[in-house]
Amino acid sequence: MSPVRTRRRRSLLAGALLAASFLAPAPVAAAPADAAGGAVTDYAITVDPGAAGPEIADTMYGVFFEDINRAADGGLYAELVQNRSFEYSTADNRSYTPLTAWTVDGSAKTLDDDGRLNARNRTYLALDGGSSVTNAGYNTGIAVEEGKAYDFSVWARAGAGATLTVALGDAGGELARARRVTARGGWAKYTARLTAARTGTDGRLTVSADRPAALDMVSLIPRDTYKGHGLREDLARRIAALRPGFVRFPGGCLVNTGSMEGYDEASGWQRTRAYQWKDTVGPVEQRATNANFWGYNQSYGLGYYEYFQFAEDVGAMPLPVVPALVTGCGQNRAVDDEALLERHIQDTLDLVEFANGPVTSEWGAKRARMGHPRPFGLTHLAVGNEENLPNEFFARFERFRAALAARYPDITVVSNSGPDDSGPTFDTAWRLNREADVDMVDEHYYNSPQWFLQNNDRYDTYDRNGPKVFLGEYASQGNTFKNALSEAAFMTGLERNADVVKLASYAPLLANEDYVQWRPDLIWFNNRASWNSANYEVQKLFMRNTGDRVVPSSATATPSVSGPITGAVGLSTWATSAAYDDVEVTGADGTRLLADDFSGDASRWTHTGGGSWSVRDGQYVQGDETAENTMVSAGDPAWHDYDLHVKATKKAGKEGFLVAFGVKDTGNYYWWNLGGWNNTQSAVEQAVDGGKSTLVSRAGSIETGRAYDIDIEVRGRQVTLYLDGQEWGRFTDDKPAEPFRQVVTRDARTGDLILKVVNAQAADARTTVDLGGAQVGPKAAVTTLAAAPDAVNTETDTAVAPVTSTFSGVAGRFTYTFPAHSVTFLRIAER
Repeated sequence: MSPVRTRRRRSLLAGALLAASFLAPAPVAAAPADAAGGAVTDYAITVDPGAAGPEIADTMYGVFFEDINRAADGGLYAELVQNRSFEYSTADNRSYTPLTAWTVDGSAKTLDDDGRLNARNRTYLALDGGSSVTNAGYNTGIAVEEGKAYDFSVWARAGAGATLTVALGDAGGELARARRVTARGGWAKYTARLTAARTGTDGRLTVSADRPAALDMVSLIPRDTYKGHGLREDLARRIAALRPGFVRFPGGCLVNTGSMEGYDEASGWQRTRAYQWKDTVGPVEQRATNANFWGYNQSYGLGYYEYFQFAEDVGAMPLPVVPALVTGCGQNRAVDDEALLERHIQDTLDLVEFANGPVTSEWGAKRARMGHPRPFGLTHLAVGNEENLPNEFFARFERFRAALAARYPDITVVSNSGPDDSGPTFDTAWRLNREADVDMVDEHYYNSPQWFLQNNDRYDTYDRNGPKVFLGEYASQGNTFKNALSEAAFMTGLERNADVVKLASYAPLLANEDYVQWRPDLIWFNNRASWNSANYEVQKLFMRNTGDRVVPSSATATPSVSGPITGAVGLSTWATSAAYDDVEVTGADGTRLLADDFSGDASRWTHTGGGSWSVRDGQYVQGDETAENTMVSAGDPAWHDYDLHVKATKKAGKEGFLVAFGVKDTGNYYWWNLGGWNNTQSAVEQAVDGGKSTLVSRAGSIETGRAYDIDIEVRGRQVTLYLDGQEWGRFTDDKPAEPFRQVVTRDARTGDLILKVVNAQAADARTTVDLGGAQVGPKAAVTTLAAAPDAVNTETDTAVAPVTSTFSGVAGRFTYTFPAHSVTFLRIAER
C-alpha cells in the first residue's frame, strides 16, 4: 500500500453518476426508449465455445491484508484491550503515552527498568495497593455479547497473597461478574473467564490490586474466535466467504518503511521498523511491539504464524512480502549495509524454513512448538513493495532471488513495478524484470472509475512469454456502487488475460470506521459490527464464479461521440508556497481570453480550495506550506482550443506547482503537477468526479526561487506542454470509457458456461447472445448486483446486495436485457 502522502491525489472518493455524462471524453449517444419509456442500448455478444481461451488458476483472486485502518489490533486480531502492554510512546506518536487508552484510579506509574517482564516487553505498570487501572478498548469501548465468554489474562508480579480483581462494566453497571485471582510472587501469568451478563458496546475493563503489584500484558479475548485461532469471527468469516485463492501479507507500506534493523533488546528503542517476520513469532508476551507506518502501534499479536494459520483456515495460498532494503512509500532510500542485507536474505531463507521445514529443522521446530508441526506449504514469496528506486531495488532483489533459487528452487519469487500504473519508475522496473526473466511482477494502482472503464484492454498487449502479473493492489477510489461497477468492468479484462494476470487482489481489505488512514476499503467495521462494501460484493461474485478456462467471446461497443477538452484554467499548490504571475489565455484564433499580471487585485479568480492566497508585489502568492490542493480558477468552463501561459516560482515547501486546465468544477479538471510526489516527478493528472488518474509522467524536480515559464496548448483532445520553452510532453485524451464489458468462462466442475456482463451506464443493455452452437439447457441461474450509482453499504443499510433469479429463455441464440448500473452473472448449463 502506498502512503496517503504519495497517493494523496488519488485517495478522494469519486463523485457523480457512472451515466452517459460520466463517460467523457466519449459519452454514450442518446439511446432509444423501450416500450416502458426507459433508455435502452442494443448490444450483441458472440461466444466461440469450441475455442480454448486461457486457463484460470484457482488462486487468481485473493485478498491483501495490511495493518492499516486498525485492521489488526482493534480489528481482525480479536484482542479487546488497547495498549495491553503499556508500550505506546510519544516517540512513536505525539499523542501517545504508556497510559494511552488507560485511566488510573489511585496511584500508579509506568516503568522501564530491570524489573520488566522481559527484554522485548519493557514497559510495565506499577500499581499501588488499593489502586486500579481501566482500559477503554477501541471505538466506543469494549463490546461484549450476552452469554458469551471472554478470556482474561495478565502477567503480574506481586507479593504472595496479593489479590487482583478483574471487572467488566459500563455506565449501566456490571457487564460480567467480577473475578479475583491470587498472586504468588514473581512474574507469572494469571487467567480468568468472564461471561457477559448482558450485551454492551462501550465496556471498560478494570484491574485492581489490594497490595502493590506490577502488571503487564493485560488481555481480554473472546472465547469464540475464528476456528479457535484468535481472530475476530465476523471479520474472518467475511474474508472466508470470498473464498480467496491467496492471502498477501503483511503489507504494503509496513514492509519497506522505517528502520531495516531489528529490535534492539539492549536499548529497547521503539522507532518505526520495517515489518520483520522474526519479531512476530513465538509467545505473544515476547514479541516486541512496533510503531506502525500508518501512525499507531502494532502489538504483533497477529504475526506471521497467525497469518499462515489464517491462510490455511480459509483455504488460501499464503503470499508473504519481505523487505528488500529499499524504503518506499515516499521515503525513497536505498540502505547500503552489506551485513544487514545478508541478514535479511538469511531471514528470508529462514522464513521459508519456518513455513515449510521439517520439525527437525530450527525454524520448522519453532513452528511445531507454536502448534503446527505440519508445513504450511509456501509456494510464493514477494520481495519488496512499490519501491520508487527501481535500479537500486532490483540490484537487491536479484540477491534475494539468487539465494532463494539456490536453496528453494520451487519458490516463485515475485518482484514489483513501483507505486503506479505507468511512468518512469514503472517502465524501468518492467524493463529490468523482463531482461532478468523474473517469474512474476507485482503491479499496484489506485485510479478513477473512468480509468478502469478506459483500460479494460490493459493486459491485451502484454508479452505472453514475459513475466506474469500479480495485480497486488488496485481500487477505483471509492466505495460507491459506481466504483464497484468500474472495477467489475476491469475484472472482465483480467479474466480475459488470465494467461498474463495470474493473481489479483483489491486493496485495502479492512477499515475500522473510527481509525481510517485510507479509503476506499473492502470490509468496514467497528467494535460491534461489520459490513461489506459494494466493492466486496463485486469481488465476491467474481471470486465465487471464476471458472477454470476463458471461453473466447466478443461484444459490440457502445455508440459514442467526442468533443474537445473544455474548461477554465486554475492554479494550485500542495504542501508548498508558490507565486504565480503573467497568466494569459489565448484562443487558437489569437483572441485574448484572459490576461492577469496581478498589478491590481485577484478578483477574476475563484477560490475553490484551501490555502492562503493574496496579491503581493505583483504576484499571486499562496503562502501556506502545509495546505493541500489550494485551487483557484478563472475563466469560462466552455473554453476550448486555447493556449495557457503562466510564470511560476516555488517559494518554499515539499513540492512544486499545479497548473490546471479543462477545469469544469472542483472535481473535474486536468492539472500539470510539476514537482509532485515529494518533488521527485511531474505528471499530468485527470480528475473525474474527484478521482484521479495519470495521463503522462516524467521524473524531475522544481528548484526553489527559480521562475519557470509554463505553457499548455489545448487543441481538440490533444494537449502539448512546454517548460521554459522546451516541449515537456504531449498526450491525446481520446480513449473511450466503455460502459459495457463482458467475459465468458467455463466451470469444469459444474459444466456451466458463466456469462459475466457489466453495464455501467444509465441505459438498459438489450443484448443478443449467440452461444455459437453450444448445446445448453433452457434455464440459467442468474445473480445480479444492481443499484443506484451512488449507493453505499453501511452498518445499517445494505443498498448493494446480490439478487438471485432464474432465466428460462436460454437457447443457442437468445436476448437478455441487462439493467442499467448492474453486474450480472448467468450460469448456463452445457449439455
